[in-house]
Amino acid sequence: MIDLDAEILVSAQGLCRRYGPHLVVQDLNLELRRGEVLGLLGPNGAGKTTSLRMLTGTLAPHAGQVQIGGIDMARAPERARALLGYLPEQPPLHPELSVREYLRFCARLHGVPRAGVGDAVERAIAACGLEPVSRQLIGSLSKGYQQRTGIAQAIVHRPPLIILDEPTVGLDPNQMRQIRQLIMELASEHAIILSSHILSEVQAVCQRVLILAGGRTVHDGPLQAPASERGGFQLLLGLRQPPAQETLAGFSGVTRVEAVEDGGFRLAIASGHDPRESIVLQAAALGWGLYEMHQEKPELEQIFAELTA
Repeated sequence: MIDLDAEILVSAQGLCRRYGPHLVVQDLNLELRRGEVLGLLGPNGAGKTTSLRMLTGTLAPHAGQVQIGGIDMARAPERARALLGYLPEQPPLHPELSVREYLRFCARLHGVPRAGVGDAVERAIAACGLEPVSRQLIGSLSKGYQQRTGIAQAIVHRPPLIILDEPTVGLDPNQMRQIRQLIMELASEHAIILSSHILSEVQAVCQRVLILAGGRTVHDGPLQAPASERGGFQLLLGLRQPPAQETLAGFSGVTRVEAVEDGGFRLAIASGHDPRESIVLQAAALGWGLYEMHQEKPELEQIFAELTA
C-alpha cells in the first residue's frame, strides 16, 4: 500500500545524465514533501529540463534513482507516473478538441475509471477556472486559457505531485498573476515542482529553491538562506555624522564598505563575524548619530547571480 501522507513524497538520489561525452546533470539529489512548492532554477543549459524529464520518467538517468510515493520509477514506471502530473514547456494540447473533450481524453490516459471521468473533468475545470471556455476548441483559446488547460490535464487524475515547466511563458502580466494564484491554490493539496526563468514568479509562490549551474546543485534551501550558509551578510547603516569609510572598514569582519544615499553605508560582513555591537558602541561614543542598522535580506535575483555567475 502506498503512503501518500508520508513525510517524503518525492526522492531523487544521485541522478546523472549525459549526452555523448557531455555530463548534463551531475549527482542531483532532492526531496519534496506534500504541501511544498519547490522552485527549480538555473541558467540556460544548466540541466533543468533534463532533470524534470528524469523525475517524470520520460528520460532514464544514466545513474541514480527516483522514487514517487515510495515507488521506484525504474522498477514500476506506470505506478510511479500515476502519482504525478506533468506540464512540459510546450503543453501537449490538441487544438481540434474542446477543453472538455481534451480533459476527458487525458483522464482516461491517466487511468481514471470510466465512471469517474465526468467528476474528474469537472473538478479540474473548476480548479483551473475553465468554466467559461470549457466547450470551446482549444485552438481558439487565448494563451492564458491554453496554459490553464495544460495545468488541468496535469491534475485531472488528482496526483499528489505536480511538475510544471515554465507554466507562465508567453503570458501577459495579468495572465501570469492568475496562473501564480492557481499554483498557490493547488499547493494546499499537492507537492509542486516549478521550473521558471522568471525569478519574481518563483519568489512569489515557492518556499524553497534548488539552483543548478553546469548540471550541479549549487543551492537547495529556503528563498532567504541564513547568512551563515551563504558566507556572510550585508549590513545597512544610517549615520547622521558618518566617519570616514576607512573607519568603518576597520571593524572586524568588514570586507567592503559602500556609500549609499542619505549618509548611509552598506557593509559586507565575512562569515563568522558580527561587528554590530562594536559599531553601536563606537557610534554612541563618538557621536555618529546612528539612526538605522539592519541586516539586508538579498533578493532571489542576487542569490541567483552570485551562485551561477
